[in-house]
Amino acid sequence: MIGQHNNDITAQTISLWITPVSGAIFLAAFLIFPGFRPPMSPNMPADQVAAFFRDHTTSIRLSMIIFDLCGIMLVPFFMLIVVQMKRMATPSHVFAYSYLSGVATGATLFAIADLFWLIAAFRPDRSPDLIVLLNDMAWIVFTAPIGMLIAQNICLALAIYMDARPVPVFPRWVGHFNLVCAAVMTPAACAAVFRTGPLAWNGLVSFWLKLSMFSLFVVVMFFMLRIAINRQALEEKVAE
Repeated sequence: MIGQHNNDITAQTISLWITPVSGAIFLAAFLIFPGFRPPMSPNMPADQVAAFFRDHTTSIRLSMIIFDLCGIMLVPFFMLIVVQMKRMATPSHVFAYSYLSGVATGATLFAIADLFWLIAAFRPDRSPDLIVLLNDMAWIVFTAPIGMLIAQNICLALAIYMDARPVPVFPRWVGHFNLVCAAVMTPAACAAVFRTGPLAWNGLVSFWLKLSMFSLFVVVMFFMLRIAINRQALEEKVAE
């Protein structure tokens, strides 16, 4: 049992430290993709969109292949949250399993958005109307489907509020923080409707605020998970 506990802590620690590595890779891919610097406008004419994919074919392919290959690297981080949620003294593990389902959905949608950009760059000489359609599909799938992230934040917050452990896995303010994250990212769903302004896919709210809040969530939860894992190791050592 002692060895099993040690292996569990070791596996969690390794999974945790994969996060900054994957973050660095994501940042590199983000900077390589010219469509993010600045984010492309939904009102860009079809001929300009087609020219963009012809002129930046290599960088688009490289960045999306990196995203496609390394997108899974954030999954261990989210699975750590699920593991710690299952340690909480809640009446049921339903929130943890719901969180897990949200992660699976989000990872799938992220991969689909990457593939749409890759398909658009696969034949950059095709009809501009088809290129702009694929580009629209990529941007809307990348930006608008926010429901799974909101569900994750709410499920984690509810689990934290219901945690009856003498020393909770996460402090109560982390639950408040997750609800704020959900509220801030919710307007990004409107990116499927608006073509101008802060709610468009290239807007201040739907693009920059959403990505900034998600990044802040990862940073905050990284440190909270580190504390929770260290506390778990101490609790199991005392129990021995």
